[in-house]
Amino acid sequence: MSTIDRRQFMQLAGVGGAVFVSGLGNTAQAADTTAGSAYEDFFFVQLSDSHWGFEGAPNPDAKGTLPKAIASVNELVQTPDFVIFTGDLTHTTDDPKERRKRMGEVKAIVAELKVKNVRFIPGEHDASLDNGKAFKEFFGATHYTFDHKGVHFIVLDNVSDPGASLGKEQLDWLADDLKTHPKGARIVVFAHRPLFDLAPQWDWATRDGAKAVELLMPHDNVTVFYGHVHQEHHHMTGHIAHHSAKSLIFPLPVVGSQPKRTPLPWDPTQPYRGLGFREVETGKRPTEYAITEFPVQKV
Repeated sequence: MSTIDRRQFMQLAGVGGAVFVSGLGNTAQAADTTAGSAYEDFFFVQLSDSHWGFEGAPNPDAKGTLPKAIASVNELVQTPDFVIFTGDLTHTTDDPKERRKRMGEVKAIVAELKVKNVRFIPGEHDASLDNGKAFKEFFGATHYTFDHKGVHFIVLDNVSDPGASLGKEQLDWLADDLKTHPKGARIVVFAHRPLFDLAPQWDWATRDGAKAVELLMPHDNVTVFYGHVHQEHHHMTGHIAHHSAKSLIFPLPVVGSQPKRTPLPWDPTQPYRGLGFREVETGKRPTEYAITEFPVQKV
């Protein structure tokens, strides 16, 4: 795969993005035994927390931000191998009919993507009120695995349980899946909430997330991508790197920067500040993921 033309992307997206490289150890030779096709360079795009249906001062363009992000992805010089939405596609509602209406609207907007390999995981706004029932109707399973060019991807559901847990059944499923992959396998995990205790007082944690991390720890090459916290954040649990994504609706405060978890105010002089999506490009050797953050829309 030829490297994406970042200079042209920057011109499309506006202000330059930040690049964060997650090193995953020196076990490339062992990882090459991963089941599936031979390992190749590729890249995917992660979008998160569009909260379709939200209305309020934190984003006066709430109905325009997601379509703008889709348009920006479509303007990439090279088409991503796949696109994944890491939860909170819709904003919570107690009305089951309205919930399905919003999901149908999101599905129609996302259908405008040029890349046809699009994957979804739920957020608590999508799934916690009905245990993921509506989400499954529109977007399929809430946890699953897939393989792509030598990388094993694991999608976890830590939101359908309103108590913010994965649960024993899913943890057993994860354990069984990991048993089929060697120690050096390249593994990427997607979840909505963080698997570690970033800020439990703000619901920025998974109650049994430590058990999932414990299951992942014996594998040398693991990276976790998540959403939920509406900002870029990087954290290590041992050798496992965790990276949160910006949101497509409004940014949330850094932990400890203010008393409450309330959206940061919209700045009309810098619209879309703090919003964005990311490209994740894999490299052959050493095993690493180059993460490039981009704003929603060019300015």
